[in-house]
Amino acid sequence: MTESSRMTTIPLAVQTPPDLTFIALLRQRAAESPQHVYCEHKDRSGTWVPTTLAAFLAEAEQTAKGLMVMGVGKGDTVGLQCNTRYEWVVMDFAIQAAGAITVPIYPTSSQYQVEGIANDAELSLIVVENDTHATVARAIDDAPRVLVIDDATAPALATLKAAGAHISDDELAARAEGITAEDIATIVYTSGTTGRPKGVALPHRAFVQWPINGAADKDFGTLADGDARLLLFLPLAHVLARHVEFLALACGAVLGLSPNPKTLAEDLGTFRPTWIMAVPRVLETFYNVVDARAGGPLRQRLFRWAAEVSRDIDRTRQTGRRTLGLHARAWLAKRLVLNKVQHALGGNLRYIVCGGAKLSERISHFYGGLAIHVMEGYGSTELAGPMTCNPPSHVKVGSVGRPYPGGAIRIADDGEVLAQGSNMFVGYYRNPDATAEAIRDGWFHTGDLGSLDENGYLTITGRKKEILVTASGKNVQPACLEDAIRPYPLVQEVVVVGDGRPFIGALLSIDETMLPSWLKTKGLPTMSVTEAASHPFVKDHVQGIIDQANALVSRAEAIREWRFLPRELSEKREELSASMKVRRQQVEEHFADVIASIYGEMR
Repeated sequence: MTESSRMTTIPLAVQTPPDLTFIALLRQRAAESPQHVYCEHKDRSGTWVPTTLAAFLAEAEQTAKGLMVMGVGKGDTVGLQCNTRYEWVVMDFAIQAAGAITVPIYPTSSQYQVEGIANDAELSLIVVENDTHATVARAIDDAPRVLVIDDATAPALATLKAAGAHISDDELAARAEGITAEDIATIVYTSGTTGRPKGVALPHRAFVQWPINGAADKDFGTLADGDARLLLFLPLAHVLARHVEFLALACGAVLGLSPNPKTLAEDLGTFRPTWIMAVPRVLETFYNVVDARAGGPLRQRLFRWAAEVSRDIDRTRQTGRRTLGLHARAWLAKRLVLNKVQHALGGNLRYIVCGGAKLSERISHFYGGLAIHVMEGYGSTELAGPMTCNPPSHVKVGSVGRPYPGGAIRIADDGEVLAQGSNMFVGYYRNPDATAEAIRDGWFHTGDLGSLDENGYLTITGRKKEILVTASGKNVQPACLEDAIRPYPLVQEVVVVGDGRPFIGALLSIDETMLPSWLKTKGLPTMSVTEAASHPFVKDHVQGIIDQANALVSRAEAIREWRFLPRELSEKREELSASMKVRRQQVEEHFADVIASIYGEMR
């Protein structure tokens, strides 16, 4: 490996002041453009309601004064458990204005998880969305005070604003004095695919300097050209969504807040975003739903033909060579199918930033043919969300792009991806041993395996700790097989197994939501998950998908036997993390009998 293929560095585009914090950035933007719309949220009638920077700042500061009255001190931690909605963003900035530290909690977290976070972070207050969340929070031993956003008689924001009405602006301003970009702004607990979640302590610079540089970059900055509109539907407890919250502020985009995944299709149509951030599963599900609902075998064949034309359009756009025949097919495909798909996505979508897992190249090229730049990126909680991203003008499908300005990527001798930049965390909260293990010689050891090409683009090849070693000593990276199988519409999740075993096997869960439409398109009768799992036609089709995945690896690495699981994997059972990543150890424990059946073992 040459030195140039071991490391890539992108210099900072903008050097930000050392005192530029969360609330300082908001105040700066509000002073520059007070009437600029920062965000839009839906009222009860479903109408999008705009809020200017000046109005948003005023509400955040009024709420912050109430937090001071409630006893939240400078440097205290405040828990925030809520779906992606206007109140979440207001509370986040209010906590910062009060000089405190935001501790996000996933809306789906169990009582055990909430109690673990509350105790580890020593929360002084918890703000939750609804009564269900409040019941969980109040059941914690020595629970801090709990405020409820949707409380019918004393809504959290109204309560706080009323309580702080007598606090002066000077008293509030004093809370920000002395806080620098290096101080902790938020503690985000990892969703934990292995072990107990750790509190990732992230400084202000990670959420201020990082997005400002992204917005200033000559390539990434094009996202904010013209009337940029960003629809956010990822949970704000996820660090990537948090990055979006500040990126919109930094680049001047209007942030649309979509709190309910069930209304996402409607929200795309009414908000009409120019760009979105999504995980691969969202893009795969949209494609699979359109395919399943095409309307009969003939229409489905038409959609699939048009989808392949769309992929051809994108592939030739990258090579710069398009034949006359493709021009004709593209015109017909757009007229019959593809324009309708674009309309379903709001009609104005130009960019999709995608991360969290590997996106199928087939799916990426499909959206690319719709004139939507699919920009895969890579990052982690410890890196405040994105570390690398494909710039819209130079997308390399299959890679996760190059570092943000101010970032560096290095490939270690064993293939591990190491990262460095102003987005890095300062350490795991009250866990120096874990911090020392993760940060060595100034580099964050990600645990991921990857490679760099001659242009500094990163490709992720797997997880360092998830390498399976068969009984014959063969090292197998399961990600390659899993990434090839997972996009299939019938599959909810796939887990490759075989560590210490004679060959590689796989566990597949059926997607219960997609099953009825999939059966219909195949001309099969309605059946349950259990019935589908034993149906010869279903098994043959899935075997074909596995055969295609096996073609990507050597014979020794191929899946020899597989089984359907009796049910979907579940976050409540801790088989999936809050960010929907598979927790391999829990899956193997919960389905030990299924694994045993693959290898003919007695249990």
